[in-house]
Amino acid sequence: MGDTRTRYCLGWTRACCQDNGAADPEREKRWAELFEQLDLNKDGRIDVNELRTGLAARGFLRGNVEEQIVQAGDTNKDGQLDFEEFTEYLRAHEKELRLMFHSLDHNNDGHIDLGELRQCLHDLGVDVSVEQASIILQSMDKDGTMTIDWKEWRDHFLFNPIHNMEDIAHFWKHSLMLDIGELLTVPDEFSERERRSGVVWRQLMAGAMAGAVSRTGTAPLDRLKVFLQVHGSKTPRMNLWTSLSRMVQEGGLRSLWRGNGINVLKIAPESAIKFMAYEQIKRLMRGNKENASLQVQERFIAGSLAGATAQTIIYPMEVLKTRLTLRKTGQFSGMGDCAKKILLNEGVLAFYRGYIPNTLGIIPYAGIDLAVYETLKNAWLQRYSVGSPDPGVLVLLGCGTVSSTCGQLASYPLALVRTRMQAQASVAGAPKLSMVGQFKHIVSQEGVPGLYRGIAPNFLKVIPAVSISYVVYEHMKRALGVGS
Repeated sequence: MGDTRTRYCLGWTRACCQDNGAADPEREKRWAELFEQLDLNKDGRIDVNELRTGLAARGFLRGNVEEQIVQAGDTNKDGQLDFEEFTEYLRAHEKELRLMFHSLDHNNDGHIDLGELRQCLHDLGVDVSVEQASIILQSMDKDGTMTIDWKEWRDHFLFNPIHNMEDIAHFWKHSLMLDIGELLTVPDEFSERERRSGVVWRQLMAGAMAGAVSRTGTAPLDRLKVFLQVHGSKTPRMNLWTSLSRMVQEGGLRSLWRGNGINVLKIAPESAIKFMAYEQIKRLMRGNKENASLQVQERFIAGSLAGATAQTIIYPMEVLKTRLTLRKTGQFSGMGDCAKKILLNEGVLAFYRGYIPNTLGIIPYAGIDLAVYETLKNAWLQRYSVGSPDPGVLVLLGCGTVSSTCGQLASYPLALVRTRMQAQASVAGAPKLSMVGQFKHIVSQEGVPGLYRGIAPNFLKVIPAVSISYVVYEHMKRALGVGS
């Protein structure tokens, strides 16, 4: 880190020398043209909405950057930027950007190349592959030289309110952590600095809170899915509406949230166990190559193993969730009573019924989810990216929704068999079958479509779950002091 500090100080000296407050007609003209383009109603001021519209037209779709820019430059606190405030903000921001540029330009040749980019990120605790660094470089490289000059760097980050290299590393690295009620996705990557500073646990806490609100909001659809998975084959005409009516008639509107308590309760331990297991598995996979970055297929393997580890430890809670979701009014007084009755009547092994199909389901889900997500995101970047390795919130949400849906589609038959096995002891007349036996029974009695019973409410909850999760996650990150 000593070398990094030295380069930072040298960069600061060069930046100050090159930007000493002297008038620059070309720069002043460029700022005036920018202000005129962004001042849509021509009143001599730019507000948040005008800035948002103007940046969107330039391909910038990145959360709440407009508010951050206006707040940073608004010296008279009127909620708008006049020309003087606008130019003063750009002057200060360009000075910061010039400092960062020179700290990256190790050989002082006026260009940042692939090696300098990777070295800087490595110094900040973020290791990227040559392919990943190339994507970052290409997003800023306008002239095709595979290097970045000062103008390319400035134009790329001019309307991104970053203040240091740590902000840039975070901007390049992180994606969204969304919970749609099927926490099988590969965990996010964190640097050593983030682990030491506590950012990891704050981010995991934000994700857990987002998951809790998201699952609570979509709990009726989740209970409807489980109800159809277990009881849907008994009544040929049972559909979404008739199932919903039966549940409300039996236990009232509150019954639609049965099982949600333990579904929310298991988020935090599952996330923490999965993260810790993921870090240990990555360390084992890297071996002596401590700073090597994992490829997509390696992340998939590590993520699947971490998911299997977390599921093994918290699986009894999954069984309790299914039983509580399906319970009739007055059957159990709570989680403790449910666990006690299962233990007394069925034994310890009952808490691991359906474990094998559940664990097997992690592989197609996590693999397809990650592969589709990376493929869609990279395809969008290559075709539509307007100078940024960050495709924006809407694109990431769309990629996450499609990839999760594909993952669920592939793993759903295993999820159905798991739920049937978890519930079979509590359903009168249900055959006590193994995983293979359940598959054969479902196909012989209901045909192949029977393996997808209950998938409609499962798909219906994806978009609202992702939307709720994202909104709450972003608010929680701000409240906990985790940078966007």
